Amino acid sequence: MLIIDKPYGLPVHAGPKGGETLADHLDALRFGLPRAPELAHRLDKDTSGCLVLGRHGKALAQLGKLFASGAVGKTYVAVTLGAPAAEAGRIDQPLAKRSPHRGWWMQAVPKGSPGAQEAITDFQVLHRTGDLAVIALSPVTGRTHQLRAHLSHLGTPILGDAIYGGASRLPGGPKLHLHSRRVVVPLKAGAPPVDVSAPLPPHMCETLSLLGLDPVAVGAAADQVAFAKLGTPESKA
Repeated sequence: MLIIDKPYGLPVHAGPKGGETLADHLDALRFGLPRAPELAHRLDKDTSGCLVLGRHGKALAQLGKLFASGAVGKTYVAVTLGAPAAEAGRIDQPLAKRSPHRGWWMQAVPKGSPGAQEAITDFQVLHRTGDLAVIALSPVTGRTHQLRAHLSHLGTPILGDAIYGGASRLPGGPKLHLHSRRVVVPLKAGAPPVDVSAPLPPHMCETLSLLGLDPVAVGAAADQVAFAKLGTPESKA
């Protein structure tokens, strides 16, 4: 298994417009193995941070089961326009595709609606400052654009999210402020999980600094949130 820090703006797969993708770099991550690693899960192009790769078929199959069962703990950090009324809580809001022609574009729908998928996100507000907030998030389920759609549904879209109401489109607008901060992977029963954190990307560090916040301290605060399946760094063996 490898866990890499995916840069902002790098898609994991080729899109209709072509261009550089993470797949172009996987061969350089073989580290002596006969095959390149493969993705165990996905991150959106404009989401940075921890991304898990399987180095061979057996590992990839095991990781796939862990992600599918929800056994992998994940913490994200987002800067949002506004903040939830509660300091912490759970967003239990089904999501569905907005249209069959844009399967990646999700919307909140009532339970029992056609095409509705269960979607659950836990959150903790880390800072409130002016019109912005810094939030730690942990997706319990793994739906497309889940965090972005859930925060938009609350009326607190992620800064820089042109799809879900957080900004005007680039150029000139802010980049998406969503970062995969931490993953906790329980590879072996009875053994400590693999617990990895990725530093916040430059554009988020710049924003936090402008808000008078220390980016390193914000990341550490997110790590301390005891979401289910995660614990805190002090619990590492």
